[in-house]
Amino acid sequence: MRVQYTQLDFKGQRIWVGLDVAKKSWKVCIIIGTLHHRTFTMPPEPVVLANYLRRNFPGGSYLCVYEAGYFGFWIQKALVRIGIPCMVINPADVPTTHKEKTRKNDRVDTQKLGRSLSNGELRGIYVPSTTALRARSLVRMRATFVSKQTRCKNQIKAYLEFYGERPPEDLARHHWSRRYIAYVEEVQRGQNDEALEALLKELLYLREMIKDLTRRVRTLSHHPRYALNVRLLLTIPGIGVIGAMTLLTEIVSIGRFRRLEHLACFVGLVPTEHSTGETVHIGELTPRKSRALRHMIVEAAWIAVRQDPSLMQVFLELSKRMPKTDAIIRIARKLLNRIRFVLKNHQSYTTTLATE
Repeated sequence: MRVQYTQLDFKGQRIWVGLDVAKKSWKVCIIIGTLHHRTFTMPPEPVVLANYLRRNFPGGSYLCVYEAGYFGFWIQKALVRIGIPCMVINPADVPTTHKEKTRKNDRVDTQKLGRSLSNGELRGIYVPSTTALRARSLVRMRATFVSKQTRCKNQIKAYLEFYGERPPEDLARHHWSRRYIAYVEEVQRGQNDEALEALLKELLYLREMIKDLTRRVRTLSHHPRYALNVRLLLTIPGIGVIGAMTLLTEIVSIGRFRRLEHLACFVGLVPTEHSTGETVHIGELTPRKSRALRHMIVEAAWIAVRQDPSLMQVFLELSKRMPKTDAIIRIARKLLNRIRFVLKNHQSYTTTLATE
């Protein structure tokens, strides 16, 4: 008597899963080997996806992928925690056809992810631990409030100009000192200006928030995870505690960058290039960057050229044949090399006249 076996077994079979994640639902594309199984919509729950895969493809070797963005890394961490491997990729790195660009929707996006994943065309980005992400968020939040404070200051200055209010000459060069703020408060009281009063309240609130966040970042810099590296980074000209914490929380682990070129690409200190045949065209800095890191390192480079004789010498030579703004980018690249050396070798930086 013949016996029919209906038990499924996908042992040794790769199951590729492309995810287009949204707040209320996920679009899922499943590819088995070279076969497109199906594309469907499901609730936005990792457990639901895991149960579906294990029920329909028991024993299979699963791999999911979704694009980095609004939802961060919690989906990846949740899937990995329940035994479903998952990678997060940069949306700009997904191969896209012209048809997919002109006919974009969730179904097309998720099928594109599934196809690219099954073809081995995707490379996941680094996923920090939750602890590292929270530390990064703290440092970034301080930078956000600093930006808000700058915007508020500009609004107040523009408001005063609108009504022809100009500070005395002795305060013109001391914007936002206590005396300057007292002057603005005096103008507000004298004119009984409620709009200016609202701007001043916002400014004072932001100043207090920045003070509190700065204290928290400095406290975090003494944590055993960061204390040694912060002390080492402080030996580099142009880098303070906030700059050091920005570096450490954004990079997380210097060991994940095998070469300086990899770190420079992450920071965004490499040029674009459009070359063909014998024609070579090197363009401006790449738009792909860590916004916080590139800004911080370039600002630090302006300080470093005044404090480090070797960097000053290189900067002066470069300035003879290019604009100073271009020269400082090259100095920033050299400064990044020093940062990498200090973190990889756990050695304090020593100012010398040696050039790289």
